[in-house]
Formats: sequence, structure tokens, C-alpha cells
Amino acid sequence: MSAPREQGRFHNVEAPGSKTLREVLHWQRHRRPAPWPRWIEDAPQPAPVALDAEGLSATFIGHASFYLRIGGQGVLLDPIWSARCSPLPFLGPKRVRAPGQALAALPGVDLLLVSHNHYDHMDLPTLRQVRRRWAPPTLTGLENARHLRKAGLVARELDWWQQAEVAGLRVTYVPAQHFSARGLGDRNRSLWGGFVVQSAAHTVYFAADSGWCGHFAEVAARFPRIDLALLPIGAYEPRHFMRTQHVNPEEAVRAHAVLRPRQSIGMHFGTFAGLTDEAIDAPEQALAEARAAQGVAAGDFITLPFGGTWLG
Repeated sequence: MSAPREQGRFHNVEAPGSKTLREVLHWQRHRRPAPWPRWIEDAPQPAPVALDAEGLSATFIGHASFYLRIGGQGVLLDPIWSARCSPLPFLGPKRVRAPGQALAALPGVDLLLVSHNHYDHMDLPTLRQVRRRWAPPTLTGLENARHLRKAGLVARELDWWQQAEVAGLRVTYVPAQHFSARGLGDRNRSLWGGFVVQSAAHTVYFAADSGWCGHFAEVAARFPRIDLALLPIGAYEPRHFMRTQHVNPEEAVRAHAVLRPRQSIGMHFGTFAGLTDEAIDAPEQALAEARAAQGVAAGDFITLPFGGTWLG
């Protein structure tokens, strides 16, 4: 099924994902965010290494940025190395920890995937660096290529459930419950979604941003043998404002149960102050509580150290 679209704007299947300007201003005026530290110095982690076609690894850069090795290829997901996720270099949510790995430490990028156009997922300064270093083929959702051209990237656009064969991998753009915008006048004019990346040996699901919805069951039905699911666990408070855009840890564990992956890894937490109202350590604490409440083994749904690598 293609993404619903009316009068040039995409919309969700189950619930509105975007908020009105009045709702956004009300949240900003009345929000009571938990204090975050000014800076965290994480322990350095070993750099990711190239693997053969049978290998699978995922390196957590921070927020929703991951570096995959799958099918002998390097895949970069929603990379952001900038100090802020904002259109302005001096204003907006600010990084409180360095990216877990330097771009120069990555052993090659053969494919770049950009899920949607929010600044914490589509960071043009980082994308310019990626293009200069590797110039990888790029996949994204409908109507996002125009933004990526500003970074010098020529991207192929995909609709929901559309597939592309790139770098020896099969990539499917899959639905999510979210929204898009980079300014005041372009809300929902470009598509949002996640990715399923398949090699001959493995399947990885990258959920990007999503509220709780039936799309998780749809992904599970079409991809019944997922090796690795990268699921968001942060940016969920206040719940009345965020619930249609971002799952909370309890819902992320429910998604894990629906998807039945061999391994889930949490993301979209602990990186940018001001993006959400929960405390920096709340997502991982709530994830542990949700696992226990739902009978999920601690090792089945984990988080990685910033810069850490999971080997499948």
C-alpha cells in the first residue's frame, strides 16, 4: 500500500502524527524538562571493522545514527555528527556527548539511508562530509531528494513498501507513524518511514521514528525472520504530546514482541538536550522495567555503549 497523500501532503493511516503550531507553542510554554548534564565523556570504543558477506554488525554512533556491516557492505543510517540538530548552528537541541565513532573510523560506506527530513535524522553538514568521503548511493522517502541535493547527494526516493536493489542489498522503505517538516510551510510534504535491509544471510529493521501503530505487525508479517531490530526508546515525554510520534520504552518492548527479532537494540535517546522532556537516563531505566514487566529477557532487547558494536 502506498503512503496516503492528499493535496500534496502525506498523512498517517491511524492517527495524526504532526502537531499544530498552537500545540507546539503550548508545549514549549508549559514544558518542564528534566535537567540534563552539560557534557558526558564516554569511554572510547573499538572502531568497527569490515566483515565478510556472512557477517552482521551494528555500531551505535548516537541518537538514531548507526553503522551496519551486512552482506559485506557498509550501510550508514540517519547520520548526524553535528553539535546541534537544528537549522541554526547556535540554537536548538545540543549534543551532550560526542559521536561514538569518528566518520574517519568507519571502514567504508557503500549505502546511505535517510529515513525522513527532521533535523535529527537528516543533517546536511554531516551528509556533505559523507558525500565528500564516499559519495555513496542514497535512498530516502518520497519528496526528500530535494533536501539531500543541498548536500550534493543524488538520492533515489521510495514509497512505503517499495524496494530497491543497491550495493548487493535489498532495501524496503516501510511505514511509520510520524510526520515531516523542516520549516513552517512544508509540514508533511515529504514522506517518513523506516527501512528493512536484507542480504542473502540477514535482515535488519531500522524503525527510525514512529509512534505505536499497526505498522509493526505489518513489517513482522512481511519479514518473518528479522535478525536485528533497531527500535527508538527516547523522546517520549510529555506523553500527551509525543505519543503519536514516538513510542516510549514500554511500547518499544511491545514492538519487539510483535516483530520477534533475534535481537533488538534501543536508539534515539541520551544524545541531544532539549529534544525531549524526560531525563537523560530515563529511557534505559524504563526499558529495563518494561522488559521485566513483559517477560522479555534482558539480553533480547539491549542498548549499546555510545560507539559500541554488536556482532550478530
